[in-house]
Amino acid sequence: MSPPRWFPSHHRPPPSTAAPGPPPPPGPNGFWITDPDFRDRLHSATLTLLDIVQDCLNDDVPLTEILDGARDHAEHMLGVPSTYGVLVEAEAAAQIVQAAGLDAGSPFGLAVAQGLAGIAQLPLEQQQHLVRAAARRYAITAPSRSATGPPASPPRPAPGRTR
Repeated sequence: MSPPRWFPSHHRPPPSTAAPGPPPPPGPNGFWITDPDFRDRLHSATLTLLDIVQDCLNDDVPLTEILDGARDHAEHMLGVPSTYGVLVEAEAAAQIVQAAGLDAGSPFGLAVAQGLAGIAQLPLEQQQHLVRAAARRYAITAPSRSATGPPASPPRPAPGRTR
């Protein structure tokens, strides 16, 4: 920003000495969907966002407004780079729609938008219930990292009689 015209051009204000903020969270190692550590962070961020949505609903903030603002705070509140905040928003929205028993289709599809619009019209207590149900279901059904590891060996037969 240039100084105002009335400010003498030979005098410049001292440089800003603002303290730098924390470093941004690291991105994925390669393509995000093939990085298991980053997928775990996205999963954790989605669970965190569902918790935040539930808390904000207690403060009478509209559901869609809470979800819409999440990507702006992805680095600081969710621990993922801001460019991936939209993935967290979309997944959380889809989970809430599915908790309502509606077909969400793609997290970026029209079905999620229509589902959220209908859910936003419900009483606050029902919205909170749906968000809690979505968080529980997402925590239970999310793939674990051990599922991507080598298959377990079949159990050995117990010693004893054979047929």
